Amino acid sequence: MAKVCEYYLAPQSPWTYLGHERFVALAKKHGVQVDIKPCDLGKVFNVSGGLPLAKRAPQRQAYRLVELKRWSEYLQMPMNIQPKFFPVPGDPAAKLIIATRLAHGTDAALNIAGAIMRAVWAEERNIGDMDTLAAIALECGHDGKALLKSSETASVQAEYDRYTEEAIAANVFGSPWYVVDGEGYWGQDRLDFVERAFQKL
Repeated sequence: MAKVCEYYLAPQSPWTYLGHERFVALAKKHGVQVDIKPCDLGKVFNVSGGLPLAKRAPQRQAYRLVELKRWSEYLQMPMNIQPKFFPVPGDPAAKLIIATRLAHGTDAALNIAGAIMRAVWAEERNIGDMDTLAAIALECGHDGKALLKSSETASVQAEYDRYTEEAIAANVFGSPWYVVDGEGYWGQDRLDFVERAFQKL
């Protein structure tokens, strides 16, 4: 039986950025297949009680910045905790990741997801801009314009909608969210537990 981890993510999430490369490395180390599922975090929030950043209480917004700084320093990852292009809609980037998976497979999708997150959080690039997304795809070795065009098709939208529905059904309420053997783990700070779950597969 294949060892699989479902990976629900929103590509604009700073916490997903902080955990992405470590998660991919852990999955590879333990021979676990990743089922990457970009989803619409706004719709997930609507049914799970989450609030977009701008609507959160000031003390929560302030502490978020403290934690982002702590984690980026601890992990030694470059990060602009208040990037120029954020908040930014995640839909176009999420659909590009899905289009990449459909055309080139999971490894390519994981790679472009990492590049998209770095673009927001380390490179001050606008992932809501189509030309920027096409450039990122090109940098990852793909035909950026062709991949972007396919990301706008009905079939990709259907996958995006399906992943969002699956996230809601799985009681997801944040990003990143990992599901191992039917059990959910929220946040990059739960990767130690995710690895323990991998070891039991």
